Amino acid sequence: MKIVGLSGSIVGSKTRTSMNYMVKDLIKKYPDVEVTLLDLADYHVQFSDGRNYLEYEGDTGFVTRKIMEADAIIMGTPIFQASIPATLKNIFDLLPVNAFRDKVVSMLVTAGSPKHYLIAEQQLKPILAYMKAQIVQTYVFIEEKDFQRKEIVNDDVLFRIERLVEDTVVLTKTYTKMREAKEATYDF
Repeated sequence: MKIVGLSGSIVGSKTRTSMNYMVKDLIKKYPDVEVTLLDLADYHVQFSDGRNYLEYEGDTGFVTRKIMEADAIIMGTPIFQASIPATLKNIFDLLPVNAFRDKVVSMLVTAGSPKHYLIAEQQLKPILAYMKAQIVQTYVFIEEKDFQRKEIVNDDVLFRIERLVEDTVVLTKTYTKMREAKEATYDF
C-alpha cells in the first residue's frame, strides 16, 4: 500500500508540523506501508496549463505522478482567507478529473480561526468528490491555539491524528478488497 501525505501550502509551518506527526504515526503503526510526504514548499510546481499530467517534467511531473501512484492520500491544508491555498487548488487542476478514483483521501486542516472549520466541508470535500475520491468523512481540524513552538500541544489533536491514520489505512484496505472481489467476478 502506498500512502502520500500532501502538505498543500508553500508558506507557514503548522500544516507541515501536523503532517510530520501524521507520517510519524503512520510509519510507527504500519511499517509495511510505503509513505511519501510531499510538502509543496519543497517543490517548484508549475501552474496548470491543461496538459496531461504525464507531460509535465521536473517537480511538477514528480509530484503529480506520486499522487497518481498512491492508494491513499492524506491531504494537509491551511485555510487562508476562508479558502484553500492556490497551491493546493493548482494540484487539483494538474490532475485528471478521475484522479482519485479508487483512492482514499483524508484531510488534516489547520486554521487560525475556529470559524474556518467548514471550509473542508464546503470547498475541499466537493472537489474531492468530483474527482471520485473515497473520502474519509471525519477530518482533523487544528487551530492555532493547539500549537506552540512548532509542536502540537493538544493531546486531543494527537489522538485525532492517530484515528485519522487508522481510518485511512482501514478504509484503503477495505476498498482494495472490495475492488479486487468485484474484478474477480469478471471473466476476462
